Amino acid sequence: MLTKVKLRKRKISAGRLSLYLDFYPPIPHPKTGTPTRREFLGLYIFEKPKTPFDKQHNSETLKIAESIRQKRENFLNKPEIYCEFEREQLHKKELGEQNFIEYFRKLANKRKASNYDNWISALNYIEAFTNGMLRFADLNEKFLEDFKEFLLTTKSKKSEKTTLSQNSAVSYFNKVKAALKQAYKDGILQTDLNAKISPIKPTETNREYLTLDELNRLAKTPCSNDLLKRAALFSALTGLRFSDIQKMVWGELEYIEGQGYYLNFRQKKTKNVEVLPISEQAYGITKGKKNPNDMPQDKPVFDGLKYSAYYNKHLSQWIDAAGITKNITFHCFRHTFATLQLFNGTDIYTVSKMLGHKDLKTTQVYAKIVDEAKRKAANKIKLDM
Repeated sequence: MLTKVKLRKRKISAGRLSLYLDFYPPIPHPKTGTPTRREFLGLYIFEKPKTPFDKQHNSETLKIAESIRQKRENFLNKPEIYCEFEREQLHKKELGEQNFIEYFRKLANKRKASNYDNWISALNYIEAFTNGMLRFADLNEKFLEDFKEFLLTTKSKKSEKTTLSQNSAVSYFNKVKAALKQAYKDGILQTDLNAKISPIKPTETNREYLTLDELNRLAKTPCSNDLLKRAALFSALTGLRFSDIQKMVWGELEYIEGQGYYLNFRQKKTKNVEVLPISEQAYGITKGKKNPNDMPQDKPVFDGLKYSAYYNKHLSQWIDAAGITKNITFHCFRHTFATLQLFNGTDIYTVSKMLGHKDLKTTQVYAKIVDEAKRKAANKIKLDM
């Protein structure tokens, strides 16, 4: 019995149609061996093309899809006309026709709970550079070097007046490299392009922090939003990120008699599971009962904490009221924790573990801040000789 192969369309996001092949009767899935009727091609067309580019894209993509359909039908119904080498070459050519942008989008969507926003931002820039269509066959070192240059010179999508920051370019290009690495593992790319392309070098950023005196002044200064104040001071005493403080529930806190308080949680950014000892003073800021087991276990510790321009305004007003002129954001309280720990003699390995860093190099940035501050302090004492 001959296998019929039809080209079909399915609606996806942003007014597009995904193209796939429909087999009847079903064929064995190439990976699992179970019967399947569908094979998605990683190609899409616009449901309602509006511009000449959209129409050209639809026309060219449909020709590619039809060519794949015809070859697949021939392969299934007339296998004798292909030798093993020809079948392998045909398979490689079909893989090369798939759209890297759609592949990248699928990888981004798998990261809903981890770095999703960063992946989507990277996707937006590579879509802008390619107009949404990039065949795997067109991926090469020159293209990637050109895209690297594009990231380093393009305007930021957040503000057309400024160029995309270098560290943002670093992050977005690393996402593309990660996708290339995965595509090589999946057998779509025949060469490891990721290994051939060097990443963009990051620039060191100025990590603003508060001195112990400034932190004490803030603690004594009233804030119009007490929840925000308590969360910020909790960050300064624990080194936790805003996202981890916001999602923290009472069930993650533990009290052990004779040892103190601990926080057992999974970092939102890295997904690593951490066990973090916290001071009694830090726990006191939560306003919880002595034993966190006596609190509603599923309820957020800082219930109602949000990140918005409105909350940032309260933060700025609180900083100003304390007479602090530094540009302090919420994340600076995490920097403050790291810097003050090193200032007070905690070894860098311990600080790295408390911050949940994967790499000690990340923590070494704070050590440089401390060394520079100590150098300035040493130079303040001069004898009149």
